[in-house]
Amino acid sequence: MEVHDLRPLLAPLVSFVCAGLVFAAGPRAGWRRFWSFSAAGIKLALVLSMLPGALQGTVYVAQLVEFTPGVGIAFRADAFGMFFALVSSTLWVLTTVYAIGYMRDSHDQRRFFGFFALCVSSTVGVAFAGDLLTFFLFYEALTISAYPLVVHDETPEALRAGRIYLTYTLLGGGFVLVGAVMTLTTAGTLSLAHAGILPETASHARLAAIFVALAVGFGVKAAIMPLHAWLPAAMVAPTPVSALLHAVAVVKVGAFGITRMIYNVFGVDLLSRLGYATPLAWLAGFTIVAASVLALRADRLKLRVAYSTVSQLSYILLAAALMTPLAATAAILHIANQAFAKITMFFVVGGIQKTTGWTRASQLDGLAARMPLSTAAFAVASLSFVGVPLFAGFITKWYLSLGALEAGAWSAVVVMLISSLLNAAYWFPILHRAYFRGGAPTGSEGPPERREAPPMLLVPTLICAGYVIALGSTAELPAMPFAVARAAVEHAFGLTGFGP
Repeated sequence: MEVHDLRPLLAPLVSFVCAGLVFAAGPRAGWRRFWSFSAAGIKLALVLSMLPGALQGTVYVAQLVEFTPGVGIAFRADAFGMFFALVSSTLWVLTTVYAIGYMRDSHDQRRFFGFFALCVSSTVGVAFAGDLLTFFLFYEALTISAYPLVVHDETPEALRAGRIYLTYTLLGGGFVLVGAVMTLTTAGTLSLAHAGILPETASHARLAAIFVALAVGFGVKAAIMPLHAWLPAAMVAPTPVSALLHAVAVVKVGAFGITRMIYNVFGVDLLSRLGYATPLAWLAGFTIVAASVLALRADRLKLRVAYSTVSQLSYILLAAALMTPLAATAAILHIANQAFAKITMFFVVGGIQKTTGWTRASQLDGLAARMPLSTAAFAVASLSFVGVPLFAGFITKWYLSLGALEAGAWSAVVVMLISSLLNAAYWFPILHRAYFRGGAPTGSEGPPERREAPPMLLVPTLICAGYVIALGSTAELPAMPFAVARAAVEHAFGLTGFGP
C-alpha cells in the first residue's frame, strides 16, 4: 500500500539544511554542534516514525517534480530503503559524537561538519530515491560532498588521494548515467517501485549493455575489484571520514545501488533467464578472497581495515547476485552487520591513534592492559567478521550459505569458509598481541599506563560494539533488522509470510 507522505523528502532535507546552518555558524563551535546534533536526532526520528508502517507493508512516497511519467525527482520509502536509511541515520548520530571529539583541534571544522552533513543528506536521498534519476542526482552529490572530507588535511598525500577518489567515482557516475538513459529508452520509465522494469522483449545486447553500465557505475563505489583502488588511497583522511566512507555512506551506496539494479531494474525472473548475475557473483567471490589476502599483508591498521571493507562489501554483492530469498536476506542484513562492526573498528583505530599515536598492528603489544574497553570493542568486531556465533557477522554468513545452497552454488559456501579463515588470520594476531604479548607495549619500558580514549570517542565505540552483539543474538526479535529485511525480500520475490 502506497501512502503520500512528506517524510521521505524531509529526511534528506534535514541534513541538507543542517549543512547550510553549519556553514552559516562560522567559527562558533557551540552552534555547529547544536545544529549537528539536532539534525541527527530529527532525521533519526523521521526514519523511525516510518518503521512501523514499513513493517506492515506501507510504502511512503513523495513526488517533488515529474518530467514525464516515471521520470522526475521522487522519493519512496519502501522496506529496503528504510533499512538502509535506518542504518545510516543511526550511525550519523554516533559518528557526529565521535567526530566532535576527534576533530576538536582540527582546522576548518566548519567545512568538515558542513560537508559531513551533506554526505549524510545524499546517502538518505539515495535510500529513498523513487527512480533512477533521483538516485543518480544524490549519487553524484555524495561523490562531490565527500571530496572535501577526503582531502581535509590538505597534505600532498591527501590531495593525491582526492584526485584518485574523484577520478574513480566521477567515472562511475558517468556509467550510472549511461545505464539510466539506456534504461529509460528501453523501459520507458526509471521508476524503482517495481520488481523489474525492463521488458523481456528487449534485445540481449541492449540488456547486457545496461547491466554492465550500471554494474560498473555502482561497482566503483562498492569497491569491487578491480575498481577498488580509490578506497585504500582515501585512508589518509581523518578517522571519522574513514568511518563515514566505509560504514555510513559511500561504499554502502554502491552496494545498495547494485542490489537495486538486480531486484528493481532487472528483477529476479528476467535476470535469472539472462544469466548476467553469475559473472557478478564470481567477481564478488574473487574480491572477497583477494582483498582478504591484501589485508593479511597490511601492517597499517587503517589499511588493513580498508582492505577488509573491500572484502566485506562483496558479501552483499555475492548474496544479491545469488537471487534466492535467503541470500537476499543476507545481502540486506549485511548492510547493517558490516556497518556497525566496521565503524566499531574505525572508532577503535582512531581512539588508539589519538591516545597512543600508534598506527600499525605491530605496535599493539599489551594494548588490552592499556585500553581494555577499546580492545574489547575491537575483539567484538573481529569475532563478528570471522563469523563467530552470537555476533552479527555469523547471521550474514549463515543466511548467505543457506541461500547459496538454495541456489545450488556450493562455491559460494567455500568462499565463506575461506573468508572466515582469512579474517581469523588477520584479526586474531592483533588480539593476540593486545592480550598476550606481555604487559608493556612495543618500544616502552615498565608496566603500561591505563588510559582509555576520551569519552566522546569511547562511548560511541562501545555503543556500536553493543549493536554488533545485539544484531547477532537478537536478530529475529520484532522490529529488529531481520523483520525489515524480510519485508524487503517479500516485495522483491513476491512472497508472503517469508521466513527462515
